[in-house]
Amino acid sequence: MKRIPACLWSWYRGGTFRGFQRQAEGPTVQEVLERALREAGVASGGVMPAGRTDRGVHARMQVVSLRLQPGDSAEALAARLPARLPPELGLCVARRPHPSFHSQWSAAGKTYRYRVQLAGKVAPEWLPYVLEVAREPRLAPYDIAPGRLAELLGMAVGQRDFSAFHESSSPRKPRTLESATVKELGGGLFELILRGDAFARYQVRYLVGSALLTAAGGLPEERWRAALESGEAIPGLKAAAAGLVLWEVRYPPELDPFTPAERAAPPGLPEGPPFLGAPEG
Repeated sequence: MKRIPACLWSWYRGGTFRGFQRQAEGPTVQEVLERALREAGVASGGVMPAGRTDRGVHARMQVVSLRLQPGDSAEALAARLPARLPPELGLCVARRPHPSFHSQWSAAGKTYRYRVQLAGKVAPEWLPYVLEVAREPRLAPYDIAPGRLAELLGMAVGQRDFSAFHESSSPRKPRTLESATVKELGGGLFELILRGDAFARYQVRYLVGSALLTAAGGLPEERWRAALESGEAIPGLKAAAAGLVLWEVRYPPELDPFTPAERAAPPGLPEGPPFLGAPEG
């Protein structure tokens, strides 16, 4: 008998993990999740995520594909898995998807949110989840205007070669940044929302860090523009992982395993940082 396809919407706080992908030196999200699945009676070959996240990066919505034994179901798994997960990793929804669904290859796009403290003191509950510019050596001497930051990120919107802003291990090809906005959360805390069709390794962190550096005057605007227009290498800044959240993975409506209501109010998602905010639209 064939195994049953299933997909999970999981969340995690990345501070205790060495990224998503299993590796020799753990713990990783994949390692911990697959161990919990085995304890819950899932004898599969492993999980396939919508994409990897790096060490320290958080996820409000990470989607993984897996296979269940005949006679099992996603609904039954959802009832027995959460008790086997640590406090830093949880489950929102488990579902049997469309037969053609694949967590990674079916994805139509992703949204990331990055939290940065531009002024004032970081609230205690946000300390593990933000970049504080006053503590970043290349940013600390400068004042960064939110409007200027929004202007620079707006220049990055469109289809282009983002190779100046990602690791060479990712293929060099056109990618589309559909939107980039800056939202004030209060108390000097801001949220940068980046929506695109695909992102290369470290792309969000280099875009955010280099935009901050340019807004601070530490990188000339002409270098920023050249990097965007031609892929010219720049002495950019990779923003700290702690501020980054994989916010949402989007799928074509005919393949999306999750309802609009679930996307608007994810069941089982913890309240408080780093997952606050209205759903991406």
